[in-house]
Amino acid sequence: MAVTDQSTRVRDGEELDASLIDPYLKAHIPGLTGTPVISQFPGGASNLTYLLEYPEQEFVLRRPPFGHKAKSAHDMGREFRILNQLRDGFPYCPKGYVHCTDESVMGAEFYVMERVKGIILRAELPPELGFDAARTEALCKSFIDRLVELHRVDYQACGLADLGKPEGYVARQIRGWSDRYEKALTPDAPKWEVVKAWLNDKMPADHPTSSIVHNDYRFDNVILDPENPMQIIGVLDWELTTLGDPLMDLGNSLAYWIEAGDPAPVQLLRRQPSHAPGMLTRREFVDYYAERAGMRIDNFDFYYTYGLFRLAGIVQQIYYRFFHGQTQDKRFAQFVQMNQLLEQMSLQVIHKSTL
Repeated sequence: MAVTDQSTRVRDGEELDASLIDPYLKAHIPGLTGTPVISQFPGGASNLTYLLEYPEQEFVLRRPPFGHKAKSAHDMGREFRILNQLRDGFPYCPKGYVHCTDESVMGAEFYVMERVKGIILRAELPPELGFDAARTEALCKSFIDRLVELHRVDYQACGLADLGKPEGYVARQIRGWSDRYEKALTPDAPKWEVVKAWLNDKMPADHPTSSIVHNDYRFDNVILDPENPMQIIGVLDWELTTLGDPLMDLGNSLAYWIEAGDPAPVQLLRRQPSHAPGMLTRREFVDYYAERAGMRIDNFDFYYTYGLFRLAGIVQQIYYRFFHGQTQDKRFAQFVQMNQLLEQMSLQVIHKSTL
């Protein structure tokens, strides 16, 4: 199908040397012949993702961004381990083939996984899919079902009990993101002081049941079956995955969920078709999640506001690199305006919830 996710030419300054990668892969993956054709998946603002096309097989390669970065923020080995161990309880993880710690191969650690070929939804629903409102609603509910399914995974049985520290997760996230935001502050960025004070004041206890937390679950990290686009066959981008409060993960997903009734400036933030006829609103999203997960969610505003603040922190960390000339990617020039808009959205939520 024409809407299958496609790679494009590699961005300037982000090229890979096939003559170095090819021998390494052939030494670790049996049966490879020929030389790989390398292209790049254009999405993403953190780790870089490439397509390696051999005559008989295709792979996806993930590596950290070029330039200065904190190693803990781009742990290739951790993401590789999650893919292969979580597959036992969550079969939507692509298979990891090899993790390379020898930085002489390309100047950084990287890993290679299977390519799950399918449809990845971006800002709009492709008209070729022919989705009406009923099919869109069914897809939306399936998307939420997978998140509930992930949060129910027995991570101890998958050997991932050491992936994070669930105890004190909520407080640690608020404190941690406040600290990271301060360190990435630029003179033109908002300070988020009112929101940070509100989050500290309204902080709930950790949910009694901890779970795998994906931390970036949204439609452009989900792969749909090209033969049956109603079916999710893959979930990507496990870079930030940890153990913690499932409702904080729900808040992360809600932060990206721009609905049809949001004002025009907010629509500029949309990166997935969450506005399409049939998609649930944020309130409906939360209610459906709660129903499927068998839980009650009383303080929806806290988790949503946290998600917005955390997203602003991620945006600001990327913008900091652009502001200081550590990356030349012009996409990041507008991230400070995105940050300002996220703060405005958070203040509106706080105002409504404290009336």
